[in-house]
Amino acid sequence: MAQNPNMTHLKISELVVLPPLWIRCDGSDPEHTCWLGAEPLKAGNKITGINFHMVTCDGPTADKTCFANLEELKMAHKMEHHSSLVTTKGFAQYELIRAAAIEDTIVESESNIYVDITWNTVDKILETPPLISAATLNIALESGDPRSPVYQLYRELQFLLALAEGLKTGVTEWPEPLESDSAVELVQEFLTDLKKKLDGYCISGNSNETEVYKIKCDTAAVDSSIKSIFSERGDLDFAEQLWCKMRSKCVTSYQELIECFTLIIKSLERGEIQPWIHQGSSSLLSKLIQQSYHGKIEVVSLSGITPIQMLLEIGLDKMKKDYVSFFIGQELATLTCLDYFISTSVDLQEQVHRVQKLHHMLEIMVSCTVLLQFKHENLFPLTQICMKYYKENPLNEKHVFQLPIRPALVKKFYQNDHPEIWKVDISSGHGQKEVKTTWQVSTNPPVEHMTSNNTGLFSDSTVNGSSDERMYFITMAKCSQVHFI
Repeated sequence: MAQNPNMTHLKISELVVLPPLWIRCDGSDPEHTCWLGAEPLKAGNKITGINFHMVTCDGPTADKTCFANLEELKMAHKMEHHSSLVTTKGFAQYELIRAAAIEDTIVESESNIYVDITWNTVDKILETPPLISAATLNIALESGDPRSPVYQLYRELQFLLALAEGLKTGVTEWPEPLESDSAVELVQEFLTDLKKKLDGYCISGNSNETEVYKIKCDTAAVDSSIKSIFSERGDLDFAEQLWCKMRSKCVTSYQELIECFTLIIKSLERGEIQPWIHQGSSSLLSKLIQQSYHGKIEVVSLSGITPIQMLLEIGLDKMKKDYVSFFIGQELATLTCLDYFISTSVDLQEQVHRVQKLHHMLEIMVSCTVLLQFKHENLFPLTQICMKYYKENPLNEKHVFQLPIRPALVKKFYQNDHPEIWKVDISSGHGQKEVKTTWQVSTNPPVEHMTSNNTGLFSDSTVNGSSDERMYFITMAKCSQVHFI
């Protein structure tokens, strides 16, 4: 009434457009109303009417006899709104990561890959979306799933993060030793092999000399077909091989780290080794190796945070090259596009943060390749979407990345599955005079405020006592309008 300009007896000198008003309801009425709403209709600064909403909810139930009939819904809409012509629009949401998941494995994860599909002209309730529909893939992926083909790389990243945290706080959490051989012994063996190579005592029968120095991560559990998606590089330089050895044997103490670097620096000073390193390596160890080529290296005090920083630097260098190798090798990005993520112009902590972003993007690409069989034509635009987001935002593994796709691309994953949400919008009229009726089923309660206090309302009903059918909440939204002018 306060919004109605015709209510002159209220003597309101100046009408103020009120914000939309929504009232939570407890569902105790026969229709189980959960929301009532009123929204002003405006033309410029003028109020032309009010749009009233009513939302009801029932369930959960698996009894499809409780579901509405589409023709009856359309007829009810026509009668209520005195319209002769109505249009229908469908929406369905399917969960894909569960449908495509490996059987007999239960892993607690916040990861979710689902597809939203919309289409015009609905023929029946719960129909499967036609292939001409518009679809959007929604990806929220949490790193660290043990089933992932890049889980070993994730563990490598965790070691890097532990070093970065130690550098920041001054307290490093060293892992428990897993094997009897120490990292110091492994590094000593590595240096001895390099000395033999320099002295010309390398075994001549080895047709591939670099094989002696190629470090293979523990990927025994990874299927050979998956290895082709992300495989260990074969061009590891001295510093990268050193990182792999110290990580695989898990340096277990600060003192052990000092001993490892002492062995290396002494070998460089004596000229016992002349290892090769990649051009452009920015770590302190790479700098010392370059100096050793000229017979003299600067004195480095292996105290304080220096040893941890040295290990962190060579790990950063190695992992950056791993990610660059993947994205460029799969033709998903150029070096210029990746420059932000591998830049050394920011401090070490920020470099680590950007490497985390690279890993999250890698996990997304690998998951879409393995679980959804995505090809380059879909991975490339998804990579661009991820890179754009991460150039502007901090790491956020709960962010939902969205990629427009053709339904046919994922149809085999949902065609025999039940939707998480399915709804139909029945509408008539145009512009501000458009009115809509929505009927929806969903596996989750559509309103939070009715989940805990209405156990009688949300009864656990099934068909013939069977729990094989999907349980759905049934929601109905109707609207009506009052026009002042």
